[in-house]
Amino acid sequence: MSKKLNASFQTTLHVYDHCLCFAAQRAARALARRFDEALSPIGLTSGQFSLLTSLNRPDPPSMSSIAALLVMDRTTLTANLKPLEQRGWVEIAVDPADRRVRRLILTAAGRRVLQAALPIWQQVHGDIDMAMTVSDGRSLRRGLRALA
Repeated sequence: MSKKLNASFQTTLHVYDHCLCFAAQRAARALARRFDEALSPIGLTSGQFSLLTSLNRPDPPSMSSIAALLVMDRTTLTANLKPLEQRGWVEIAVDPADRRVRRLILTAAGRRVLQAALPIWQQVHGDIDMAMTVSDGRSLRRGLRALA
């Protein structure tokens, strides 16, 4: 059994140095901020970029499959889709085979904004990759996928 921790400053330092959740949250916020700043000239956030990318498929995915992919509940996904739908980048359609299922369609306008975002993403991602060794980047992505 591990030693019981008390709420001292030393414990705070221990959590800071060892907590995967804390480290992942800090890194996620820093990465999101970096991509948000880069994508802002074309009116996208990093989350919207990820959502548009997840919809870029040969066949429109279901809302449930995208929620699972992005590890978010359907209510949060619906809220994130609203601004994209209002801009005409995404359409939500009833699946003709099962009227309970909603399909998410990336529109032509959505494909254009995604196409405009890709070189920005590539540049920022390249800058980040340059700051890490190849093995660090691969190892980090593998570890993050395993956690998700």
